[in-house]
Amino acid sequence: MSNGSVLPEDVLRDAPAYAPRPGELADLELLLSGAYTPLAGFMTRADLASLQRRGRLADGTSWPVPVTLQVPTAVADGLDPADPGRRTLVLTDGEGAPVAGLEVTDVWPVREGVAGLGGPVRRLGDGGHGPFQRLRRGPDEVRPLLPPGRVLGVIADRPLHRPQLAQIAHAARTLGAHLLVMIPVGEDGAGGLPTEALVRSIFAARDRMPPATLVAVPLPRRADEISDALLRARISAAYGVTHLLSTGGMLSGAGLRVLVPRELAYDSRDGQWRWRDDIPPRNRKLALSEAEIDDLLDRGFPLPEWHTPPAVAKELSRARPPRRHRGLVVFLTGLSGSGKSTIARGLADLLREQGDRTITLLDGDVVRRELSAGLTFSRADRDANVRRIGWVAAEIARHRGVGICCPIAPYAQARAAVREMARAAGAGFLLVHVATPLEVCEQRDRKGLYARARAGLLTGMTGIDDPYETPTDADLVVDTTDQSIDEAVQAVMTHLTETGWVEPRLPSA
Repeated sequence: MSNGSVLPEDVLRDAPAYAPRPGELADLELLLSGAYTPLAGFMTRADLASLQRRGRLADGTSWPVPVTLQVPTAVADGLDPADPGRRTLVLTDGEGAPVAGLEVTDVWPVREGVAGLGGPVRRLGDGGHGPFQRLRRGPDEVRPLLPPGRVLGVIADRPLHRPQLAQIAHAARTLGAHLLVMIPVGEDGAGGLPTEALVRSIFAARDRMPPATLVAVPLPRRADEISDALLRARISAAYGVTHLLSTGGMLSGAGLRVLVPRELAYDSRDGQWRWRDDIPPRNRKLALSEAEIDDLLDRGFPLPEWHTPPAVAKELSRARPPRRHRGLVVFLTGLSGSGKSTIARGLADLLREQGDRTITLLDGDVVRRELSAGLTFSRADRDANVRRIGWVAAEIARHRGVGICCPIAPYAQARAAVREMARAAGAGFLLVHVATPLEVCEQRDRKGLYARARAGLLTGMTGIDDPYETPTDADLVVDTTDQSIDEAVQAVMTHLTETGWVEPRLPSA
């Protein structure tokens, strides 16, 4: 891989910059590393039309799935493919560091406010940073390290327990193949496991693998499993894989032979993993499901050694501690006057009394003053306000604290974004809908907002002239019409206790 700027300094200095979305950044890294050969950049309209029509690029080369870049129209408007001085776009990572230069050869509208860009990319800078950067090697670096002959590829997108390790060892032994383990990075793994924790868990199992080469590869997820499987097979082939061990419903592609392993079970007679049907039922133990593994970790129970190597279990327990020790975001949503802020304060007080974790209350009015000053009550600014609250709460939860939020948060999309932020931080998320009806909230009207809205003195009032999208995914619903604040707080505490997020306590005298 080449490093350093390859575009004229004056072009780079004046070129606009844009940070692609995570999936597009992963595509960009694969383009730069050569894993997407023969692609040299993001596809143009001609490539996309040809791909849809006949499964090939415009030049006739076979290729499985679209690889595209979409940008705001405002960014695209400043680019002109016909002008050498205005056709370069600097692509950056999320922190603004330059990653590549895109030489735009095609611009087209995708939908309102969004445009597509196509053209070749060239690397800028030093190749990036982040955990386990030394493992993010391209095909040209990895292929020379592989011995001649067959190469068995395994895409380790989840931790390897004893049944998976036994399947890998059997396949490698049967083929007489060297093992290449490709660990997806850039997006969280199965069950929300952070990528660095996934890498550590795979390395923890290395001494139980046949001779292997391990590499971290940014594998963006596509919208459907077929596209995912076809693209992963293509990338695997670029790395020198000749046979691919299926980890699910993977399909063949890119000239690879895909091996579908038989289901193994644990034989209690001698402690070995064998084909399930070769073990008498009384001596057979089936592998734990992902849900069973998650449940053991959530409750703080050790993973059984017959199923998981101790070193792997240790890494998983570090990455996914019991719920009672893990970070949590409690997100209360409801109309103004519904009681959500009062419930949030009562909940914060109770949790502080217990002293198990640090508690941070992010009240909507306080956040508006301290974190979101200058934002209006337009839909875009309300979304921005909720996302800021969610980001702060997720960072609190990332460090094993509890973030309690109580904005109105009228829009489902923003609430879903906050849930995803918490999940990405490895934290829990509890959505509490304080479903006190509008007429009750209007009667209370402690701040006089409803009266001003009805008199036409205030616009954008949720419930009056701006909609409140009732949550359909609430984990808990309370209504303070006939329920006291203490009862509502206790309902939230009961839910947290029953779901394992809070240690049960004996009632105090």
